[in-house]
Amino acid sequence: MQFLIIGLDGTDEKAMERRLQNRQAHISLGDDLLASGNMWYGAALLDDNGNMKGSMLMMSFPSEKELEEWLEREPYVTGMVWQSVEIHKCNTRDPWQFNRPKEFFESNSKSG
Repeated sequence: MQFLIIGLDGTDEKAMERRLQNRQAHISLGDDLLASGNMWYGAALLDDNGNMKGSMLMMSFPSEKELEEWLEREPYVTGMVWQSVEIHKCNTRDPWQFNRPKEFFESNSKSG
């Protein structure tokens, strides 16, 4: 099953501090999830000033149970970085479309 996850950070004074404290653990777990095929894509969400304010992840798990197991150990959840988490079941028609060389994304980002 595929899932789109949108995690939004808190807006209190300590929100960025919590994000930065948990960021390396979040990235390390993300690397493991990429290697296992459970995470297909992720991005930091930015505010108008370019500061991180949340995350978007495209995930694939055999069931909702495995999704919940990941969320129970996700550092941005356990570290109280994400104050709200939206989970949307989804279906990417052609997941291979994201497997393009880095140069493709670099050349297209410059023109857009």
